[in-house]
Amino acid sequence: MFGKRAGGPTPTTAPMTPPPAAPKAEARPDPASHREAPSAPAAMPSAPNAATPAPKPVAKPAPGAYTGPKAAKRTVRAAEPGGRSEEYYAIKTTIFNALIDTIDLGQLARLDNETAAEEIRDIVTEIISIKNVAMSIAEQEQLLQDICNDVLGFGPLEPLLARDDIADIMVNGADKVFIEVNGKLEETNIRFRDNAQLMNICQRIVSQVGRRVDESSPICDARLMDGSRVNVIAPPLALDGPTLTIRKFKKDKLQMQNLVEFGSITPEGAKVLSIIGASRCNVLISGGTGSGKTTLLNCMTGFIEEDERVVTCEDAAELQLQQPHVVRLETRPPNLEGSGMVTMRDLVKNCLRMRPERIIVGEVRGPEAFDLLQAMNTGHDGSMGTLHANSPREAMSRIESMITMGGYNLPAKTIREMIVGSIDVIVQAARLRDGSRKITHITEVVGMEGEVIVTQDLFLYEIKGEDEHGKIVGQHASTGIARPKFWDRARYFGLERELANALDASEA
Repeated sequence: MFGKRAGGPTPTTAPMTPPPAAPKAEARPDPASHREAPSAPAAMPSAPNAATPAPKPVAKPAPGAYTGPKAAKRTVRAAEPGGRSEEYYAIKTTIFNALIDTIDLGQLARLDNETAAEEIRDIVTEIISIKNVAMSIAEQEQLLQDICNDVLGFGPLEPLLARDDIADIMVNGADKVFIEVNGKLEETNIRFRDNAQLMNICQRIVSQVGRRVDESSPICDARLMDGSRVNVIAPPLALDGPTLTIRKFKKDKLQMQNLVEFGSITPEGAKVLSIIGASRCNVLISGGTGSGKTTLLNCMTGFIEEDERVVTCEDAAELQLQQPHVVRLETRPPNLEGSGMVTMRDLVKNCLRMRPERIIVGEVRGPEAFDLLQAMNTGHDGSMGTLHANSPREAMSRIESMITMGGYNLPAKTIREMIVGSIDVIVQAARLRDGSRKITHITEVVGMEGEVIVTQDLFLYEIKGEDEHGKIVGQHASTGIARPKFWDRARYFGLERELANALDASEA
C-alpha cells in the first residue's frame, strides 16, 4: 500500500510508486538513541503529493466518539504487573524505526484509522518475520497494538483511556505515570520511550481542538473528543519533562440516582437538590480539586426542563448536558501574534445577548463572577456555576475577592448585597481522606444582617469516625429547617409538597 525503501519488507498489498525525491531524513530516528522521530506520530504530512493516487475517503467518526485506532474492536489489556522489559522496548524501537523507513506517512495520513491500522499491522508482521524476532503470539499482538497506538493514537496512554474506572491520568515526564482509581492515586508501569514521544502526544492532543503547546506557549488547556479535560505544561516550565494531566469522564453519564448509590448523598438530600434545580434556584457548586464539582453540576442540570434554552460557558468544554436546546461556548487562547483571545468574561457577557433562560459557567475563577451575578439577578433564574472553595462561606468570600480583583471599585456591602440577591443555594462537595466524595453542605443564602451575609444549612454530612478498613463513617442529616427560603419558589412550581416530604423524611 505504501512506498518503501530498497531492502525493506515487501508490503502484502500492491506497492505504490513512491513520491519523487521523498525526503526521509526527518522521519528516520537515530537507532542508538532509541528516540522517536518527532515527525512520525505527530506531524504526518497532510498535503497530497502530485505523483500519488487520489486518497481513499476517510470515515468520519460520530460526534463525540473516541477516535483512537480500532477503538471499537480492540481488546485492551491492563499493563503487566511487572512492566515491560528493557529488551521489549529495544525490540519495539528497532521495529518502529524499520516501519518508519518503510511506510509513506503522507499516504498513511489520508487513510481512516482502521484501514491505516491494518496496513501498519501487515507491515510490522513482515518486519518481525524478516528480522527473525523471537516473540510469542501474545507478545507479538501486544507489540502490534503498541505500535499502532504510537502512530495513530495516544501511544502508551491508550489502555488507560479505555478504562472506565480511572478518574485522572497524571504523566510526570516520560517515566512516571499515575492514575486515580476510587479516589486513590496509584503509580502505573506505563512509560514513554522518552520525553520527545510524550511531547509529540501532547501536541497531537491539543491540536485536535486547534491549540498548541511549545516553548513559546508552554501551558495549554484542551480536551479529548469524549470531553475529558486535558492540561499540558511543557519545558522549560516543567523541569522533568512534559507534564500531562487528563481528567476523564465516565462513558455513561452519571445521574443523581448514581450519587445516591455511591453514598455521596441520601435519597432525601437528592430529592431536595432535584427540587432546587427544577424550581430554577440559582446554584453555586463549591468544592476542592477533584471533589466532583463538575459531576455534580452535570447531575443538577438533569432537572432542567427540555423546553429551556441553556447556554454554557467553559474554558474547556466538558459539561455533558442532555437537554435538546443547549448552546456550548468555549474560551480561546491568543494566537501566535498574541491577539484573538476570548476570555470567560467575554463569553458570559455575550451569552446575555443570546436569549438564554439558564446560564451555566463551568468554573468561575475571575472577574466573570460579576457578570454571572448580574445575569442571575436580571431574569436568568436557574443559572449555575462552580468554583474552588472549602466551605459555603468561603465560596462567597472568594466571589467577593474575584469581583474586587476585577477592578470594580464597589463597596464591600454592595458586593455582598449582589451575592445575596443573586445566589439562592450553595452546594458543597468534598473528597474525604479515604478517597470518597460526599456532598457535605446544602446551604441557603438567606439575607444580610448589617454587612454580614446570613446563611442556613439544610443538610450537613457529619463524620462519625472510620471503620477497620480506614473508610470514613458518617451520616447525612437534615438540620431541621422545615421551611427554607426557596419554599415560595417551590410552591410556584407545584413542588412544595415534595419538598416538605423530603425534609420531613430526612429529619426522621
